[in-house]
Amino acid sequence: MSEQAISGWQAFSGVIRRDLTLAFRSPGQIVNPVAFYLMVASLFPLGIAPEEALLSRLAGGIVWIGALLAVLLSLDSLFRSDQEDGSLDQLLLSLHPLPLLVLAKITAHWLTSGLALIILAPVLALMLHLPAEAFPALMFSLLLGTPLLSLAGGIGAALTVRVQRGGLLLTLLSLPLYIPVLIFGTTAVQSAMDGMDYNGHLLWLGALLVLGICLAPLAIAASLRIVADG
Repeated sequence: MSEQAISGWQAFSGVIRRDLTLAFRSPGQIVNPVAFYLMVASLFPLGIAPEEALLSRLAGGIVWIGALLAVLLSLDSLFRSDQEDGSLDQLLLSLHPLPLLVLAKITAHWLTSGLALIILAPVLALMLHLPAEAFPALMFSLLLGTPLLSLAGGIGAALTVRVQRGGLLLTLLSLPLYIPVLIFGTTAVQSAMDGMDYNGHLLWLGALLVLGICLAPLAIAASLRIVADG
C-alpha cells in the first residue's frame, strides 16, 4: 500500500474517531433521534385503530417512516458544529481529498444514528405485529437504506450549513432524495409479507447505495466549497 493511501486512510479513520468522540461527549445527538424514532413508532397505534391485522400491514411503512424522520432530525448538526468551531474551514483547507473526509463524516453520522435505528427495528416490528417472514426484508432494507439517508441528507446539510435555523430548508432539500429509498424499502417489506420475492428491491437499494457512495461525497464537497466561497 502506498504512503499516500496510508495517509488517506489515517485521515479517514481520524475524522470518524473525532466525530464519534464528540457524539458520545454530547449524548443528546444520539439519544434525541432514537427517542424520536421510538415515539413515532409508538404513537402510530394510538392514532389509528390498534388492530393487530391493520398494524401488521402498516408495520414496515411505520418503521421506515420513523427511521427517515429520525435521520432527518439528526442531519442539521452534521456540519453545523464544525462550522461553529472552525473545524469546517480546516476540512476545506486539508491536503487530503475533501470527498474522502466528507465520506468519513457521513460514516460517523450513520454509526451514531442509522445503526442504532437498525438495532431497535426488531423491537418496534414486534410491537407492531410485523410477520416473522418479513423480518429479514426489513433488516436488510434498513441496512442498505439508512446509509443512503445519511448520504442524500448530507447534500442538504452541506447546502444549509450557514443558514440560520435551516431545518425547514434542509427538509425540503432532502425529502425528494429520500422518496426512492422509502419506496424500495417499504415495498421490500410488503413483498415479503405477501410471500413474494423481494430481492429485486434490495438489489435496487444496493445499487443506489453504491451510486450514493460514489457520487454523494463529491456533491457534498462541492456544496461545502460553494457555500464557503459565497
